[in-house]
Amino acid sequence: MGNSLQLLEHVSPGQNLDAYVQTISTIPVLSVAEERELADRLFYQNDLEAARQLVLSHLRFVVHIARSYSGYGLPLGDLVQEGNVGLMKAVKRFDPSMGVRLVSFAVHWIKAEMHEYILRNWRIVKVATTKAQRKLFFNLRSQKKSLGWMNTAEVKAIAEDLGVDEVTVRQMEGRMASVDTAFDAPVSDDDDAPIVSPSQYLEDHSTDPAMQLEASNWEEDSQTRLMGAMESLDERSRDILAQRWLSDEKSTLHELAAQYQVSAERIRQLEKNAMKKLKEAIGAENLEFAF
Repeated sequence: MGNSLQLLEHVSPGQNLDAYVQTISTIPVLSVAEERELADRLFYQNDLEAARQLVLSHLRFVVHIARSYSGYGLPLGDLVQEGNVGLMKAVKRFDPSMGVRLVSFAVHWIKAEMHEYILRNWRIVKVATTKAQRKLFFNLRSQKKSLGWMNTAEVKAIAEDLGVDEVTVRQMEGRMASVDTAFDAPVSDDDDAPIVSPSQYLEDHSTDPAMQLEASNWEEDSQTRLMGAMESLDERSRDILAQRWLSDEKSTLHELAAQYQVSAERIRQLEKNAMKKLKEAIGAENLEFAF
């Protein structure tokens, strides 16, 4: 096993699948006694070397399972990598006292990781999100007798086998038959070809550059005129407007009344008169925008 371990350090299923498969095929299969000894060492003594040997001796089994999912059009190397993750999870949780072989226990964990990968990558839009939908998805793929649409008898038979209603089977069949549409229209030499990509249905809410420049200039002009009009007010009126409208923490009429030792009504009158002068100086529309 030593030479095989050295080779595995240089190859992975995602890089060179053929070399990876050839390498793991040289790792000997464990006997019942050998597997039980390693499992006991891991379970009772937390022996990590035993865990590594258990994983390595079952890598070929992961490849075998991955090949059964080749019909989904996904890279076999990626499926193997996901299955290896499931194998390691299974080894970590394996209890030798249960009296079953590791391969029987690990198959669930290996397939679970592969299923997650397939559902994440088979379609851009998820076709199965709930546990029941996932079960239906994989069973429907295996039970369909052809690539065409199922007839009523086939739908009924699958619905009875899986314990779901026929409408659910039809819905899942429709999801599986759908095709992802490119966001941008494909390049075509035909100028008359219709453009039906999703990007063509998005409304452009951006403002015309000329309008943006005009708005920016208008805002700058309004601020300049506001500052000029504020200078024409007396110091107390300027301070009242600044604290009431221009400060981050705006003051109340009662706070300003206490500051200037007058009534809140008097502060309101001073504010009203100051605002009136500003409107006359820069215009009501510009004043509303400035504040």
